[in-house]
Amino acid sequence: QVHLVESGGGEVQPGGSLRLSCAVSGSIFRIYAMGWYRQAPGKQRESIATITSDGRPNLADSVKDRFTISRDSAKNWVYLQMNSLKPDDTAVYYCNVHLERLGSQAVYDYWGQGTQVTVSS
Repeated sequence: QVHLVESGGGEVQPGGSLRLSCAVSGSIFRIYAMGWYRQAPGKQRESIATITSDGRPNLADSVKDRFTISRDSAKNWVYLQMNSLKPDDTAVYYCNVHLERLGSQAVYDYWGQGTQVTVSS
């Protein structure tokens, strides 16, 4: 079993900041890419930030000047620091990881339960 637990969502005023965290636990052999997606009401889920196993980040154009993704590979955590938040950033944010489970050579895709981020005045 593999579990992803997200935290750090909430409501913030425009221009504010939030930091999302995602803890990955369970029967893990190796974690490859980690990332964050978001889904706003009536829209498709979109990738906004990913980070490779060796720490190379990739951010969507809509957030790259405001958000930072990082990871603690020793603890299996991934973070999303969100600054200068805008109302358009309002969405449910999901953590995503690609990992290899103990006893299996296949790479699996896992998702967190989602955490709501609301940017409103």
